[in-house]
Amino acid sequence: VQLQASGGGPVQAGGSLRLSCAASGRTFSDYAMSWFRQAPGEEREFVAVISWSGASTRYADSVKGRFTISRNNAKNTVYLQMNTLKPEDTAIYYCATGRGPYIPTVATMISSYNYWGQGTLVTVSS
Repeated sequence: VQLQASGGGPVQAGGSLRLSCAASGRTFSDYAMSWFRQAPGEEREFVAVISWSGASTRYADSVKGRFTISRNNAKNTVYLQMNTLKPEDTAIYYCATGRGPYIPTVATMISSYNYWGQGTLVTVSS
C-alpha cells in the first residue's frame, strides 16, 4: 500500500489549504481513511477520519468547524480542506488507512490505522 500526501506549504493565518492523499495498492473504497498531524517536538495527533463511503466523519475538537475531510473513491484520494488556519495548525500532516471500512472505535489512536503516508508540511505564519 502506498499513500502519497500533497498540498502542504506556507500559508498566512486565516488562510486555507487543501491536502490530498492518493492511495494505491489496495481497494481504496474498502477502508476508512484518516489524517493525523505532528508538530515539532510533539506527538502525532488525530485530526479527522472518514468512513469508506464518506457518510461518517469525525474530527478533533481543535479543528472542528474549520477542517473538512472528504474522499473520492473513483480517484482513490482523500482530502483535507483546511480553512481559517492558525499558527498552531503548523505540523506535518499524515494520511493513514483504517483497518476496516468503518470509523475505528477509538479513532484517535495511532494503532487504529495500519498504513501511513510520508507526510506533507503545513506552515502557518501569524
